[in-house]
Amino acid sequence: MKKAIDVQAAVAIASLEAIAAKTQGTFGVGGVMLDSFGSVLQAVHNNVIRNGLVYDPTAHGERQLIDWYYAQSAKGRALPPPHEITIVTSLDPCCMCAGAILAGGFNVVVAANDRQAGVNHEGDGSFTALPEGLREQARATFAYPAVLGSSSYARTAIGATPPPFFIGKTIAEPTQALCSLVFEATAESVTGLFDADPPREQLRDPGTLPPEHPIVRALKRTCPDALTYRCTPQRPDAGLAPYLQHAARRDRAQGGPGDAVVLLDAFGNLLLRCHGQRSQSAIRTAFMECTRAYAQLRYKLMEGATPAQQDEVRQYLGHPRDGTFVFAQGPGDDAAGFMNLGAYGSTMEGPLPAHNPAQFQYVLPALDEARLAELCADMPPLYRQRIGTRPMQVRDAALVAALRA
Repeated sequence: MKKAIDVQAAVAIASLEAIAAKTQGTFGVGGVMLDSFGSVLQAVHNNVIRNGLVYDPTAHGERQLIDWYYAQSAKGRALPPPHEITIVTSLDPCCMCAGAILAGGFNVVVAANDRQAGVNHEGDGSFTALPEGLREQARATFAYPAVLGSSSYARTAIGATPPPFFIGKTIAEPTQALCSLVFEATAESVTGLFDADPPREQLRDPGTLPPEHPIVRALKRTCPDALTYRCTPQRPDAGLAPYLQHAARRDRAQGGPGDAVVLLDAFGNLLLRCHGQRSQSAIRTAFMECTRAYAQLRYKLMEGATPAQQDEVRQYLGHPRDGTFVFAQGPGDDAAGFMNLGAYGSTMEGPLPAHNPAQFQYVLPALDEARLAELCADMPPLYRQRIGTRPMQVRDAALVAALRA
């Protein structure tokens, strides 16, 4: 089994994964998971984009490594507990990945800074982007090793001390520069792929398609309840309650807290109804399942299709920003709640349209409105400025009452 006994060697592995990601046409970020002896357990790169299409907006390196860890454990592989595991990443974790790391209890060593989306975007190790209750944990487990040199890539050590199995605890300046530049070389072009969908006025209602249409059949395979509920666009009502309640029961059966999310399209049609899979992975919340399922539904329909066929898929299954995610319970200030907020940002990857300010709705609040707004306002610039993340409670009192019952 390959070992990385100093930080530089581990970051070099992550940087090679980042280069592979760039070659694939996705965000140039990579990571590696090590045990407490420095043995390489797994190395992955970002997989958000495949074949020029959005494959999975949650497929960041850190998230994939964590789900891999839980999947291997579920298969009976003897792995150390999370607090003895270290994830080394070529780029500062985004809010989704930071939440996932904190929820699982892993350690992390970070190479390049990310001033727009990184959880340490301020670069001082204060972690003010995190809910206050998570900051101390981050300071104890997130390491930003020193980068020796005199260029803009040099830095002093910040945060936690790298785990003791690392003999060398610094990053070479050229490797740090490589990690930064590979990401910078891909960020704009990859983000642009999230804007390939038609505007709202060009979308078409999948509810008008015949049952035998490939899009309807694919929807029904993914979610048998698809297209069986419809409401006024962006105005979920009490008719949605049974769908959320059913998903919440399934979530509890899977070891979750009653987590449930539905995706409605721009016409008010129910497309997906999802629950979490916490028995398989501590970070497989209902929203993570929902946004991944929708992206992969579209990907499977478009992969290998003609341009005309791809256009048809995009017209009937538009970008989520034109629809509505409805959570049974709003985001909390715990690690999983912060992860969901981050994953929402990774799903949008751009500003919410002016015609749909209520894209992110919840039925029951986990936090009061002011506290939730404060949490969102503290997030890194990508989330609070470019995307404008703003969860809001549904307006329908009967729907709220039904889920409270």
